[in-house]
Amino acid sequence: MFFISNAYAQAAPAAAPEQSFMPILMMVVLFVVFYFLLIRPQVKRQKEQKALVESLNKGDEVLTAGGIVGKITDLTDQYMTLHVASVDNKPVEISMQRAAVQTLLPKGTMKSI
Repeated sequence: MFFISNAYAQAAPAAAPEQSFMPILMMVVLFVVFYFLLIRPQVKRQKEQKALVESLNKGDEVLTAGGIVGKITDLTDQYMTLHVASVDNKPVEISMQRAAVQTLLPKGTMKSI
């Protein structure tokens, strides 16, 4: 009448715990890949940017992160004054943070000022 037999619980055999280092190894490999592809290049870029900002001098021509091209006329520890244009033979100058400098341009780039 019944086609299914009764199922009884059986005691688990006392086996030694199986140790697998594969998950730990995969996490280490993943961290190494992230370090070389993401962390290391970012730290390198930050060092280059810091060196660029510290090496600025009066008379340097720069491109800022906002796309403004100008010649540095005054420098302080945190700020710089850029000569960006001339109107009626009067200079148009703006003050910006030194960290806003993105690129140091070659001398003579700004010939129209």
